[in-house]
Amino acid sequence: MSEVVAVIYSSMDGVVEAPAWTGPFWNDDHGKFQNGQFSQSRALLLGRVTYDGMSQARPQMESEGEEGAAEMNSIPKYVASTTLKDPQWNATVIEGDVSEEVARLKAEDGKDILIYGSGDLVNYLIEHDLIDELKLFLHPVIVGKGKRLFADGIDTTTWQLAGTHTFSSGAIVLDYRPAARQEA
Repeated sequence: MSEVVAVIYSSMDGVVEAPAWTGPFWNDDHGKFQNGQFSQSRALLLGRVTYDGMSQARPQMESEGEEGAAEMNSIPKYVASTTLKDPQWNATVIEGDVSEEVARLKAEDGKDILIYGSGDLVNYLIEHDLIDELKLFLHPVIVGKGKRLFADGIDTTTWQLAGTHTFSSGAIVLDYRPAARQEA
């Protein structure tokens, strides 16, 4: 059985949209962290907006020699979208019920299924109890406006801190797992 691991870049005020504001905090440790996530994963699960941005930027990074780009480009991708018709970048569109398809993917043996960004998808999967690990990559910046990770109206759920990682830039990863599953 696989686990669904979501890595979310967040500002201190909870903004997750258009994370260009993470740039000043990027260093080699961040790259190692990101590459470690890919080495533990067999697939990348994305929402349409995140897929669009990454599929346009990431392929050329491999030719530019960026570390980890080849791994990201080669890993299979699943995109939750009702509008994407001609996926590129080693991607498959999830057709039908997203929660059923993610549950099916989780039931397969293998490495993790990784989500990068895709806040709406993460909210949806939390509501369906399909996120096994949530890594909040908190950056020491207040953005002031933009989409927040957790939507108004999301059900209350309790999470247990499973670990932390602090970067020299001041960013920190807060690693959470659903508390209800820890107690079971």
